[in-house]
Amino acid sequence: MAAAAAAALAAVLALSCCNVASATAEAEADRIASLPGQPPVNFSMYSGYVTVDAAAGRALFYWLIEAAGVPPESAPLVLWLNGGPGCSSVGYGASEELGAFRINADSRSLSRNPYPWNKVANMLFLDSPAGVGYSYSNTTTDLYTAGDNKTAHDSYTFLVNWLERFPQYKQRDFYITGESYGGHYVPQLSQLVYRNNKGVKKPVLNLKGFMVGNAVIDDYHDYIGTFEYLWTHGLISDETYEKLRLTCEFEVSEHPSKECEKILEVASAEQGKIDTYSIYTPTCKKTSLHRHRLIRGRTPWLPRGYDPCTTQYSTKYYNLPEVQKALHANVTGIPYAWVACSDPIYKYWKDSPRSMLPIYRELIAAGKRIWVFSGDADAVVPLPGTRYSIDALFLPTISNWYAWYDQGEVGGWCQVYKGLTLVTIRGAGHEVPLHRPRLGLKLFEHFLRDEPMPKPADSIQTF
Repeated sequence: MAAAAAAALAAVLALSCCNVASATAEAEADRIASLPGQPPVNFSMYSGYVTVDAAAGRALFYWLIEAAGVPPESAPLVLWLNGGPGCSSVGYGASEELGAFRINADSRSLSRNPYPWNKVANMLFLDSPAGVGYSYSNTTTDLYTAGDNKTAHDSYTFLVNWLERFPQYKQRDFYITGESYGGHYVPQLSQLVYRNNKGVKKPVLNLKGFMVGNAVIDDYHDYIGTFEYLWTHGLISDETYEKLRLTCEFEVSEHPSKECEKILEVASAEQGKIDTYSIYTPTCKKTSLHRHRLIRGRTPWLPRGYDPCTTQYSTKYYNLPEVQKALHANVTGIPYAWVACSDPIYKYWKDSPRSMLPIYRELIAAGKRIWVFSGDADAVVPLPGTRYSIDALFLPTISNWYAWYDQGEVGGWCQVYKGLTLVTIRGAGHEVPLHRPRLGLKLFEHFLRDEPMPKPADSIQTF
């Protein structure tokens, strides 16, 4: 598969000298003039479709938000991928986490995000695979045959074709980021880019590294860590904890046995009606749209403006015809409503390797920058599972566990290994840039500079 992708890349590059003018015109057609309810901005945005399989009629939807705090022509290009599998990077990452805007409660207007990641980078959000968000396929079976391998190769094809439309980003420093089941997407795509770049002197996808948050990394360690987190945080009983450990510890997380499923149901009942994605904060009193993935709210010290119903606002906003027109979206008249997460994609997901650790080892050996971060109030993909997974890499420690600071307060904890940096964010749930936006941006800035998080003597800097 890698050889085929490399051949496709070579064919595209052979034509690039002749297509720059038309590609630039195609990019201009994707420019967003203004979104409904949008405040004024000082940066450019583009969105639209890139075909990844012409025969199947498969196209992926993207949204590019160019850098505002630094010159876009010198800022790196950063791809963001949400997980699920089946959840929209536009609906989550761009709209309620690290994008330029937040959708207001009226579901018709936008406000500026005070801590957007396009302050330091050009941010590219991709809805993948086809069937997620606005991305589509004219071949119905594509919606029932999605899996890790197909998603990685479609995303790679997207990037190669997208760069023909935006040639100014060729050879730019490039990073891949994401969260949750993006813990599969991000390293798999990074591996594919890395392997296809081998032997290429100046690769157009100049991959420097990747960063994932609250990420699914290794089924075995994620399971152990999740059960431990539920018990140590008082969410389940001693008896249920023991049963989970005895019955489910060696299960494949996406396909637990019937016995394991029964105990998971007991554990869910014992937790009560909390937001397991953020265990200390209120739930949305409206119908919840959160996805309960691996196991079937928000903290008192969060910024006062936090709203736990943000997903509902985006669902209404992205179904508005005027919004779709402004985004150059739904151009084929998809016969179903936009949703934040696609149930068919998740339900019929095919391949899902048990562990990403072999990819980590390969890319660490290749010298790629790898950061892993974790909001410590998430019970879905919690911190202990992440720590167990990283421990399984047996990496030498460069800087042992220490508290990092922001404005004189502990922002979280950090450990620097040879080849990997682990950062926790205090009080954040599953979506770190939503729950702790200022700290999320600080994390991102340090990742791009490859500088460990600041210790007390370094923490006097502010944005």
